[in-house]
Amino acid sequence: MSSTEAPTIAASAAPPEPAPLRRRRGRQGERLAKIAFVVPAALLMVALFGYPVVKNLTMSFQDYSLKTFFTGKAPFVGLENYAQVVADPIFTKALANTAIFTVASIAFQFVIGMLLALFFHKSFPLSGVLRALFLLPWLIPLIVASATWKSILDQDTGILNGFLQGIGLIDTPIPWLSSPEYALVAVIIVNVWIGIPFNLTLLYSGLQDIPEELYEAGALDGATGWRAFWHITWPNLRAVVGVVLMLGIIYTLKVLDIILGLTGGGPANATQTIALQSYQRSFVEFKFGQGAALSNILIVLSLVFAVIYLRSTRRQIDE
Repeated sequence: MSSTEAPTIAASAAPPEPAPLRRRRGRQGERLAKIAFVVPAALLMVALFGYPVVKNLTMSFQDYSLKTFFTGKAPFVGLENYAQVVADPIFTKALANTAIFTVASIAFQFVIGMLLALFFHKSFPLSGVLRALFLLPWLIPLIVASATWKSILDQDTGILNGFLQGIGLIDTPIPWLSSPEYALVAVIIVNVWIGIPFNLTLLYSGLQDIPEELYEAGALDGATGWRAFWHITWPNLRAVVGVVLMLGIIYTLKVLDIILGLTGGGPANATQTIALQSYQRSFVEFKFGQGAALSNILIVLSLVFAVIYLRSTRRQIDE
């Protein structure tokens, strides 16, 4: 036997790798591949979302003002920014307005969106065209929508007062945007108009996923009309409803451009909200630390609703 044949014989005589070891190595390779795909996305999320949140949090504990951009110094002040914004008398008014604005907007958006979704769930001619028209408020830029509604709600030349006087509902024009009594109502009306397409789209999609066989079986047991809604539609639509309400609340809490375009927070702070206060402290008064403190309060409020939603979702899964 030659010396060149010895390594070949030794290699062929080596025992094969055990199957469990091969499977273990394969699983490790799969885990490494998954991590390799997730890491870029995680880094991107940290850069786009994590850093701004952390920066906003640190600014709320600093005396961050216009002077900081020239000196580069922002002294640490602890909770002073939070104490100042909470002690401001306008904060209580803004908090109450935020609660009223959010609850009223979500309630009317959801109810109207649900009724329209149930209406369009039935097949009839031109239903697709009408659904597309209902999406228009969602597609119009908010600053354009605010300017349009500002002209509609004008006390003297607005078409809304002209229409209401024409049908005899009012005798004198209503000061929708210039009266503390009506300004918040007007802002809520505009926000409801803008939010209806969002509710309609998601709720209609949820209705499409409910099998028709359930309604046919329910009809045999006498579950028609409202009975069918409460016993078939609502239970199967509950998950979608949770998403719609959570996203609606979070979005409404931070609404700024509508109020800014319609009333600017007036008259007499009747439409002041926490989001608007945060904007004014940051970009009108240039007190960026206080503006960051107000925005962090909004973040906490949003997190509260997110936690409530997650806990309710977990409870539904367990049941």
